[in-house]
Amino acid sequence: MNKLFACLATIAGLFIVTPSLADGDAAAGEKVFAKCKACHAVGPDAKNKVGPLLNGIVGAPAGKVEGFKYSASLTELGEGGLVWDEETLGAFLRKPKDVVPKTKMSFAGIRKDDDVANVISYLKTFQ
Repeated sequence: MNKLFACLATIAGLFIVTPSLADGDAAAGEKVFAKCKACHAVGPDAKNKVGPLLNGIVGAPAGKVEGFKYSASLTELGEGGLVWDEETLGAFLRKPKDVVPKTKMSFAGIRKDDDVANVISYLKTFQ
């Protein structure tokens, strides 16, 4: 699939297919993740910081990292079944407050789709 956009004609009309989040580059994602390191950690010695550690985050239920105090809104969404699958995590990385209103996370978001896909690929190396 073309990394920019692929057009797919169907009977229902024309749909734009965005790059798959599974197509990210983990090495490039490590560089983008540098923006996240002030608040989050990954790896064997990772600990909660201002934000929770992110080992195993891809596919995990939201608000479940042991020892981290989440915002009430994230806790409620997690109890309601929110899971950090690639699609939801991608939306959160783009605009956190659109996915979790009143989140404690002050990060504005990652603008480029490729950067989002790369960060998710990087995070997947810590499953």
